[in-house]
Amino acid sequence: MSQIASQLKMSKLIDEKKIAARVKEMGEQITKACKNEDLIAVCVLKGSFMFYSDLIRSIDADIRSDFLGCASYGDAMKSSGEVKLTLDLTNGIEGKNVLLVEDIVDSGLTMSFLQKTLAARNPKRLMSAALLFKPEALKTNYKPDYVGFEIGNEFVVGYGLDYQNRYRNLPYIAVVNSLN
Repeated sequence: MSQIASQLKMSKLIDEKKIAARVKEMGEQITKACKNEDLIAVCVLKGSFMFYSDLIRSIDADIRSDFLGCASYGDAMKSSGEVKLTLDLTNGIEGKNVLLVEDIVDSGLTMSFLQKTLAARNPKRLMSAALLFKPEALKTNYKPDYVGFEIGNEFVVGYGLDYQNRYRNLPYIAVVNSLN
């Protein structure tokens, strides 16, 4: 384990091979759903960037990329419940097929907010993909269209997910057992 990973007590939950295989499967599912239509893939920053880059390379479609910035955690290990849009799309999505790509759905508040925000812009179709989904933590009825892995209500880091803007560079997903 790297020096940075040793600053938290954590255990590996999902290794690199499982992540790669599941992301490839999701890309194939999305390819079939898009039926060779153009697609705007929207990365929800910051945590989704690794998953997003691997996922869009697994989708066989004409993809345009765009980015949204959202914040609901700050430096805490739990969502504040307040979602803030920190970066908006640079292109319009009206009449377009849109895939919203998120790293993790726990409370569902961020994705519910983003779904409503983007739906108001009249896309042709609005789909969502999340690498991780925590059904036990939901505070809304939201469920992504495509889910990589369902996990328990643990705090996780790695593969883009962070704690205080650290641990994003881990190539696997780890459960944080305790702070040192």
